[in-house]
Parts: sequence; structure tokens; C-alpha cells
Amino acid sequence: MTAIGETDVSVRHTADGRRLVVSHPVDASRDTVWTVLTDTALWPDWGPSITDVEADIRVIEAGTTGRVRTVGGLWLPFEVTACRAYRWTWDVARIPATGHRADAGTHGSRVVFEIPVLAAGYVPVCVRACRNVASLAAGRSVGP
Repeated sequence: MTAIGETDVSVRHTADGRRLVVSHPVDASRDTVWTVLTDTALWPDWGPSITDVEADIRVIEAGTTGRVRTVGGLWLPFEVTACRAYRWTWDVARIPATGHRADAGTHGSRVVFEIPVLAAGYVPVCVRACRNVASLAAGRSVGP
């Protein structure tokens, strides 16, 4: 395991196989972190690579589809492939992408991103996203 400030980076076995796992403590409840992660209106606020989102529903569930606009202005389609038990995954442009989790912690919770090993270059983006989620969640109560 490697630590970047309070953010931990490690290789772990997840429900989707071996992944790089980036996690960060959050001074908020697990439910609040989950709300931040699943509300598409908030994705541009915490996702460094996303500038806009269009989705068929605001709060995601399995099967949610839409598109995200990247920093470069390119719109990419997405589909949420799983969403349950404080974990969701998606395909972006039909390619399996990051997993997102809200884990219970001893004081507050943890936000977790699971990255395919071949996408190791995306770790710094997820480190920043973790910190952004933590900042957003710390100032919110549960609910969109």
C-alpha cells in the first residue's frame, strides 16, 4: 500500500477482479458519501475529468444511461452496470471503467475508487476525486 497524504493506493481483489484501489477518509456518514457519488448533478463537482453530465435520471441505479463530457469537450456514453450495497460500476464508451464505493470508517467513512490495473495512469485523477468527494460530503447532510 502507498499513501499520498491521507489517500491510500493499493492493489486489491474486488468484485470485478484485481484493481488499483484509491481510498480516502471522509468526515461524513457513509450515506452522505453515497449521495455525493450517485447524484449525477454533483459529478462535475468532484470528477476532475468530467465537465458535464446528461443522464436519464439524476440519482443513478443499475441500468442508468447517459453521457459525460470530458475536460477535452468530448461527449462519451455511459451505462451504470451495477449499483447496490454502497458500490457502483459503469462502462464508459462501452469500456469497463472505475468502480465507486462508500465504505464505513471508524470515524466517518471512506470514499473508494477501483481502477482497472491497465488504467494506472488514472490514479492521480482518482486521488483528486477522492479529496473532492470528501470536501463535498463534509459540508452536506444526507439527500440530494
